[in-house]
Amino acid sequence: MGLITSLPFFVVLLPVLSVHFKGNPIFVQIRPGLDARLFAILKFRTIQGDGKPLTRLGKLLRKSSIDELPQFWNVLRGDMSIVGPRPLLQEYLPHYNEKQHLRHSVKPGMTGLAQINGRNALSWEEKFEFDLHYVDNLSLMLDVRIIFETAMGLLFMRNAAGSAVDVSPFKGRKTC
Repeated sequence: MGLITSLPFFVVLLPVLSVHFKGNPIFVQIRPGLDARLFAILKFRTIQGDGKPLTRLGKLLRKSSIDELPQFWNVLRGDMSIVGPRPLLQEYLPHYNEKQHLRHSVKPGMTGLAQINGRNALSWEEKFEFDLHYVDNLSLMLDVRIIFETAMGLLFMRNAAGSAVDVSPFKGRKTC
């Protein structure tokens, strides 16, 4: 259903982003998923290249979370779920403590508790607390609540990526 409803975005954005970024409109990055197995996560491109600032179009795509729509393909392929802890960078794996590694006992999700409770405005400790709460309390009702709150957040632009973004890389924390 997500792929079907996002199809108009693909039809419009693929050619626009191809021209805007002068190349591939899809950004591919390797991320750890279930059991920390690596997979290629897909996103619409929002920057020209590594270390370059977001373009105006890129900022809009991130703020609206439209850049995440290609991840429906990841869900269809079985790499991700709609709901679960967001897949973090592969380079963070060695920095997790034993408890933080539990976030990989479920499939990563397009949305999760951290996304509906502050997203990038949260500290790393808070993000891990939400991820671990999800793992410990997995249920259909929790997934339904997260999907509903995500939809409301997108509709009313709450928890947008552009607000108070924590861009500091994860260096490892012993708490959680």
